[in-house]
Amino acid sequence: MQPVLESTIYKLLRMASILELITGFIYTVGILTIVAFLYENFRSLVGIIKAVLEPYFQPQLPKTLLEKYGKWAVVTGATDGIGKEYARELARQGLNLVLVSRTKEKLIAVTNEIESQYKIKTKWIVADFVKGREIYEHIEKELAGIEVGILVNNVGMMYEHPDNYEEVSEDLLWNLMTVNIGSVLMLTRKLLPRMKAARRGAIVNLGSSSELTPLPYLTAYGASKAFITYFTRALEREVASHNIDVQLVLPGFVVTKMNAYSDRVMDGGLIFPNASSYSRSAVFTLGKTSETNGFWTHSVQYFFMKLAPIRLRMVFSHLLSTRLRSDALEQKARKEKLAT
Repeated sequence: MQPVLESTIYKLLRMASILELITGFIYTVGILTIVAFLYENFRSLVGIIKAVLEPYFQPQLPKTLLEKYGKWAVVTGATDGIGKEYARELARQGLNLVLVSRTKEKLIAVTNEIESQYKIKTKWIVADFVKGREIYEHIEKELAGIEVGILVNNVGMMYEHPDNYEEVSEDLLWNLMTVNIGSVLMLTRKLLPRMKAARRGAIVNLGSSSELTPLPYLTAYGASKAFITYFTRALEREVASHNIDVQLVLPGFVVTKMNAYSDRVMDGGLIFPNASSYSRSAVFTLGKTSETNGFWTHSVQYFFMKLAPIRLRMVFSHLLSTRLRSDALEQKARKEKLAT
């Protein structure tokens, strides 16, 4: 009996030891996962707090965007929505503006509006980004002699409303790729050498929280914004040693013409800020963090979405875009009924 008992005790102790190792391994993995998640989600907030407090301890550091980056900012898609309000906020902070958009009349109106509010210099450039590569030589010539400190790559386009992929026209798909991706690549390519030569500058790329998960019914749009995320993060690392900041901005839903298909969004609210509130909040983060959702409620939404595994996010995004598509089709039907 004694040998059997000893053998049993030995096996139990061995199993307990193995169990303890497995438990320790699980705890370690869990702790490392939590630490990584908290770092990923709070580094932006910590960076902002650090940047706000730093000038009090190091008075020699630049305190304004003007001091940090220079006198001129270029904003694309600057006649509506977030682009227009970004331009207005940068002007409020004393930067001269180059506004780039496709409609001359709107550019003149926005330029006059901003100049009447703030004592800055402005310049506008007519450029239709749908036309592709041919416009960038024109933009480069128009920017000759201007020391651009900040580039805001805001211009973008989307579907009329969430829809089945095969029902989106080929022309729209091509234009979406040309505008959403091509504009960021080409304008950054044109202005980056100047910023490197000046050893200062900031490139702000407007992405979207839709990059967090594949987005049914907005398939190509969501994919184009995922591209912006990867491009921006890579470039930020690449040029950091040249004293150039590259910032990724990931808004959620904002009350702009791009979301006009949804009455729910256009009604506004705490999670649907207007373009002015959003832009003022987002510009505040420039120079303080390399990545931001731009608005606190969007950050909260993004945080909780990231808690879910990708497959679960896809289920949620599918339900959301299905609902938005239904809302858009209902809105469209109402308008057609009123028109008859």
